[in-house]
Formats: sequence, structure tokens, C-alpha cells
Amino acid sequence: MDFKHQNRRKFLVTGSAAGAGLVAGVAGLVSPARAAGLAPTPSMRGGSNNYRPGAPLVDKIGGGGFWMTGTVLRAGDGAPLEGIRIQVWAHTTEGHERDVQSHGATLTQADGTFRLEMPQIVPAFGQPHGHLACDVAEFETVFMRPVMKRASDTTLNADFVLQPA
Repeated sequence: MDFKHQNRRKFLVTGSAAGAGLVAGVAGLVSPARAAGLAPTPSMRGGSNNYRPGAPLVDKIGGGGFWMTGTVLRAGDGAPLEGIRIQVWAHTTEGHERDVQSHGATLTQADGTFRLEMPQIVPAFGQPHGHLACDVAEFETVFMRPVMKRASDTTLNADFVLQPA
């Protein structure tokens, strides 16, 4: 292949053996980074606002109608974590973030997923957002404050990758 007259797009699109070798070489560089493991979720500064240690495990918060969902994985190998306690709280149609009735906790399933039904989240300080915490002894505590794309959304997802303590 004559490299003097090739631009980058033409070089990658041609499908030549040299181009395939370059792509394979680049892919090989990416694989070791994945093998190094899944990085832990950083705790959000200020995410613990209105956190209530020991919030009760509940089937749902208030009248429901909105779903907080997510997955909890172990840092490094990405294994799903079962039985991890996730606390959820938010400013909703039924209460403020600081109100006891706006807090509840749930446990993850065998596949690491969790779901907790709660009242519709409404904007607080101009943003519709939820709060989540994972504060189990076996892992480093993580607080999250995900923001919804639209106030009319009826679900919010938050995924945790936990670092063993």
C-alpha cells in the first residue's frame, strides 16, 4: 500500500491488510485497559444532603407512580452484588427531601438490580433529581444525585460500582 497518497479516512475504509493490522493493533491496546477492571463510582460531593442513616426497607415510598432503578456491581471484576441496601430520597409530589416519608431503602436482587417505586420527583432548586446512597459496611459509602432529563420522566436510573472497604 502506498501511504504517501492516503488520508486517514481512505486508509481505514480501504480494508487493506495494513489497515486491518492497524485496527487490530489499536484494539489490542484497548483490551488491557478493560482487563484492569471496572472503576468504582465516586461519591458525589454534597450528595448526602438530607441523608437519613438507617432509613427503613420499604416496598414503595408513598403512593408510587415513579420508579428509581439501577444496578450495583463490584469494582474490579464487575460482579453483580446481591442484598446491597440502597437508600432513596427525593423532593416529590408528596414531600420534600428532608421529610421522613420521602425516604426509603431497598435491596438488590441476585443480578445486582434494584427498583423502588416512589411518588413523582419534582424539581428542587431548578432540577428534578433523586438522591441515592449505598452505605453498607463491606463497601465504601457512595452518595449519588442523578438529574432527570425532563421533569415529566417517570423513571430515573442510577448505577453503582462499589469498592470493597
